Amino acid sequence: MNNPREIDRNDTPSQAVGDYQLIVNPKSGSHLNISGIRALRDRLRQLGHRVELTLTESLEHAGILAGEAVARGVSGVIVAGGDGTVRDVVDAMAGSTIPILIVPSGTENLLATDIGLDGGLERSLSALAGGQVRNLDLGNANGRHFMAIAGIGFDGEIIRRTHAVRSGHVSPMDYVWPICQTFWGYQFPSIRVEADGDVLCDEPALVFVCNIARYAVGLRLSPDADCGDGELDVCIYRCRNRLQLLRHSVHTVLKRSGRGSDVIRKRCKRLNISSETGGVPVQLDGDPGPELPLTIEVIPRAARLLTPPPPPGKEFCPPVRFYYLKRWVLGRGQG
Repeated sequence: MNNPREIDRNDTPSQAVGDYQLIVNPKSGSHLNISGIRALRDRLRQLGHRVELTLTESLEHAGILAGEAVARGVSGVIVAGGDGTVRDVVDAMAGSTIPILIVPSGTENLLATDIGLDGGLERSLSALAGGQVRNLDLGNANGRHFMAIAGIGFDGEIIRRTHAVRSGHVSPMDYVWPICQTFWGYQFPSIRVEADGDVLCDEPALVFVCNIARYAVGLRLSPDADCGDGELDVCIYRCRNRLQLLRHSVHTVLKRSGRGSDVIRKRCKRLNISSETGGVPVQLDGDPGPELPLTIEVIPRAARLLTPPPPPGKEFCPPVRFYYLKRWVLGRGQG
């Protein structure tokens, strides 16, 4: 990995001595285990690697550090933080072949857990020593990027309400009241979705644009989504009222949200999403995004991600099982 090159999704990283930039957001969520991150740094140094650990001062600072690492030609960038920190690092490294290892420490960590990373020391080391390098596409939404999921309408309203009252770290409990408020107050506006020139929907609906298979608490919104296939997966739930919303929610939890008449799924490269109702909110990777209308395009192979070695018979390492139970209920930190 000392000589960056074009990396295919199934390549494995070299085990030669490397030069790593370790970017740590000390304010990311409530799961940051700084002792575990120091242990990772120390183990890498024991193996002969050069490691520079830097704490970020802001999300923008994370991107600056990543850009400087690319300019130095490091072997890899290790980022410890939540989805926002990771997104800023990915943005700064877009187009580079230098791989990125995520050490998840935010509230959701959607991308990391979907590609099999739990923040554990041994799993991180195995990804660096003998894992895979996978491509990562990005979504471009009116000039703003997202890595995991964009939510339009109901989902965007929950995030808007949550961030309007947040102070400091966001925990799972911070979403409970905004979800209740949105459930009782949402008006279900009509949303028009055009994907690669085909009109998929022009009625009240919940709309998600997915680059990964799983959403919050492991919900499988788009089971076939692949973050490196060069396309985005749009998932549309036709929904006019709270009763339909409850039905969709139950079916999704039970993994029964099939491809019936009330659920539309399509892979595409470009989306135009609009509404005659003003102020329809959008969320991008858990942060408030631009309101509709929205044009979303995929940016293929924008970055490279280090992932753990896959188990026998698997193409990739599967998503982390019971991640949210371990983090939220058992309170386990990074090992």
